[in-house]
Amino acid sequence: MHKVIYDTDPGVDDAMALLFLHRHPEIDLIGITTVFGNASVETTTRNALFLKREWNIPAPVAKGASVTIDPSRAEREWPSMVHGDNGLGDIEVPGTIDLPLDPRPAHRFIIDTVRAHPGEVRLVAVGRMTNLARALKEDPEIARLVKDVVIMGGNFYVPGNVSPVAEANIHGDPEAADIVMTAPWKVTVIGLDVTSITTMSRSYLGEMAARGDGAVKLLNALSQSYIDFYKHAVEDGMMVHDSCASVYVVAPELFSSISGAVRVVCGGVADGQTIVKPDGRRFPPGDWDGLPSQVVCTGIESGKVIDLIRDTLLTA
Repeated sequence: MHKVIYDTDPGVDDAMALLFLHRHPEIDLIGITTVFGNASVETTTRNALFLKREWNIPAPVAKGASVTIDPSRAEREWPSMVHGDNGLGDIEVPGTIDLPLDPRPAHRFIIDTVRAHPGEVRLVAVGRMTNLARALKEDPEIARLVKDVVIMGGNFYVPGNVSPVAEANIHGDPEAADIVMTAPWKVTVIGLDVTSITTMSRSYLGEMAARGDGAVKLLNALSQSYIDFYKHAVEDGMMVHDSCASVYVVAPELFSSISGAVRVVCGGVADGQTIVKPDGRRFPPGDWDGLPSQVVCTGIESGKVIDLIRDTLLTA
């Protein structure tokens, strides 16, 4: 059984990944931590509580970071054109959800939970890396106590989606991402190299909703405007970025990868760019030396991933 803390900024594709983690029989979802990104942290936390309530998820929710690890970074506008003004495709969501939050901030929840289950917890982070970076800064020793970290973010051999070289989650807090990539724990990076070619059509999701229960019908409803947004890149469908990271937890064999030290560019024209120094390649001394080798996914069996998502979500 995989013990998972899901660090998220719901978010439409975050919602699908959450339902996958909740429903997969080999996953024990032991916590949900929220971060700003697809909307403010107040909104993403409200959305996490809403989905927890609607989908009867027992895992506690802890509210996380509202600003970047470097507070001097200017705030950017929320991507409402992607996820809607309320982060969930502008479906009707109550202003407040009558469920309690865990009293600890997200980074403290991560620290305490990892220490309570040494060597067992997998962190699945699909938003900005701020909560993970805060946890490392407060308690660096957790790096050796976490089983591994699976992140959705970055791009290595394909263009970015918020600049020619940067992906949104990394670009949203590059300093935090660099802290996470260079820490002495095992990180697997599920980036645009694999998520941008893994798409679910509107009709495929609609067929799932027709067969599924109320949870899948809600997911279908909140995904419609997200699918509309993707019409510039996908023919009547959507990229399932965050669900790819969730699938990796239980089916890493559906991915191919390289390994090497990873750095994140912080500042300048390439702000947020992720760069891997592949193991075995020789370069003059530089900023990648002496850092842990991480796993960078470069290939994916997209059809099998989509079918696994479907089969899992339909297991009510």
